[in-house]
Amino acid sequence: MLQHCGLGHNGLGSEHCFCFLKVELIMAHSKPNAERPLSPHLQIYRPALTMVMSILHRITGAVLYFGTALLAVWLISAAISAQAFALVHGFMISWFGQLILLGYSWALLHHMFGGIRHFIWDTGRGFEVKERHFFAVLTILFSLLTTLAVWLAVYWVR
Repeated sequence: MLQHCGLGHNGLGSEHCFCFLKVELIMAHSKPNAERPLSPHLQIYRPALTMVMSILHRITGAVLYFGTALLAVWLISAAISAQAFALVHGFMISWFGQLILLGYSWALLHHMFGGIRHFIWDTGRGFEVKERHFFAVLTILFSLLTTLAVWLAVYWVR
């Protein structure tokens, strides 16, 4: 609530008073409800598919950062020398390197389909509960199927 300071200053004349308003903070006098947490976090909410998809979208974005750096190391090693390329390529074709590449390709495709889902939301569609759930399931399904298709195509061409 705003009130005049009561000192007789009106702030309109030659006297410039910066204290003519008194602010009463009602919220400062209220007590928080002890039954309700002040800052709900993940342990408060029941995990929903859309919440998990949001977290996965952020994680795959971070994975893409490191995977792209690994891809850059592979390309730079090819430019440096045959020995450097052989070293990096040897790691990439090992079982651990293949596992990293599989994870990178899934992260790339999952992040892409998540981006398409966000693009659909940008058009103002897909915000109903059933639609959000449908697009989340579709994102998971398409990312897994396209990752499988890409890896089968790569091994078939080899």
